[in-house]
Amino acid sequence: MLSKLNPMPKTFRSIASAFIVLLAFAGPAKAQLEITVTGGQTGAQPIAIVPFGSNEGVMDIAQVIETDLVRSGMFYALPRADMLERPIEPKQIDHRNWKAVNMDNVVIGSVRRDPGSDRVAVRFYLFDVLRGEQRLGFEMPAAEPSQLRYTAHQIADLIFEKLTGIPGIFNTKIAYVASQGYGLDRKYALMISDWDGENPRTVATSREPLMSPQWAPDRRRLAYVGYERGRSSIYVHEVATGRVKKLVSEKGINGSPAWSPDGTKLAITLSYEANPDIYIVDVATGAKRRLTATEGIDTEAAWSPDGTQLVFTSERGGPPQIYRMNADGSGATRITFTGRQNLRASYSPDGKNIALVNLDDNRYRIALLDVASGSMRLLSDGRFDEGPSFAPNGATVIYATQGSKGAELATVSIDGRVRQRLRQTGDVREPAWSPLQRSQ
Repeated sequence: MLSKLNPMPKTFRSIASAFIVLLAFAGPAKAQLEITVTGGQTGAQPIAIVPFGSNEGVMDIAQVIETDLVRSGMFYALPRADMLERPIEPKQIDHRNWKAVNMDNVVIGSVRRDPGSDRVAVRFYLFDVLRGEQRLGFEMPAAEPSQLRYTAHQIADLIFEKLTGIPGIFNTKIAYVASQGYGLDRKYALMISDWDGENPRTVATSREPLMSPQWAPDRRRLAYVGYERGRSSIYVHEVATGRVKKLVSEKGINGSPAWSPDGTKLAITLSYEANPDIYIVDVATGAKRRLTATEGIDTEAAWSPDGTQLVFTSERGGPPQIYRMNADGSGATRITFTGRQNLRASYSPDGKNIALVNLDDNRYRIALLDVASGSMRLLSDGRFDEGPSFAPNGATVIYATQGSKGAELATVSIDGRVRQRLRQTGDVREPAWSPLQRSQ
């Protein structure tokens, strides 16, 4: 349970907790992603994250919270050397000290050992410096010391949403494909890491390509494309148990899985009947229904958040462009008209925008299409950017790009202001951002 601290800190009130820790995955961990951030200072809110009081010798929770908030691009953190005081309890705060260093908000907290166990509990408070008011106060569920990074991410989520009105994404996961080696020695790994690249885990390994990981809405399953002796198949992997189900393995292309919003179906690309076309497959039964039947290639389908429509890439009119159709396959209409080609579309969580890959001036870049107006705006500036995936709060897009040492991951805010690079040894591509954790 997550306990909310009222303005009088001795009073406690319980609320439902969304604190869920994913189980570890089989396989060796890879080197973590190295993150650099640019463009995150302009317009950022000033905030001070005071080191939490502790005699437990545990990790620096305040530093994790600070790093999360700063990497979002929406906050600027006061350096610890500039702090005039380091309170750990509300009564110790002197708001004049924080006004003197131009802080809008200050976070304080403490860590204590849970009586009778090895678990550790964390208490934190968020204060509005200008008003002199407590805005948040929670005691987090006691956790094993090894799980305190997740506690820190959850605290950052609570602070982020309180100050911005946007859900935080710091307790989310990223799935991606990493590869190393060349020729016959090349190896592929389907990986899952925390949003910040920490705690990478191997989901699947192969000497043949792994492609197109996609999270189910319940965050408990991953669909992806794997190859066995040159033949592609679509698999569904249960994250907690490691159980794998081969869902579709027809002759020809089996590709581009995309979960329906209710998690019961996948939109996929198959070519066993004719040209590559869009099909819907029932995850429980494997029953398939064909949606498109044109002479051109139809592929890379993605569902609208309400499940009533799909966008997809099609060559029915010439070079690849994005089309939209109803979920029963009717009413297909072209919706992109800017650039030579447009591919790999996906909806934002609110359905107002579509992220896609735009080809123009011999450069593949990530673009944002406004659904209502049809206007398009470029978000990235690389030459070979691909595979955009929205963060579950809709504020950021992750994608693959070419770095100095091969393919790497990058993120960009939907206003184009904040950019990050996530580097790792070997090629890293095909990113997919997990949904938010659901309350239990």
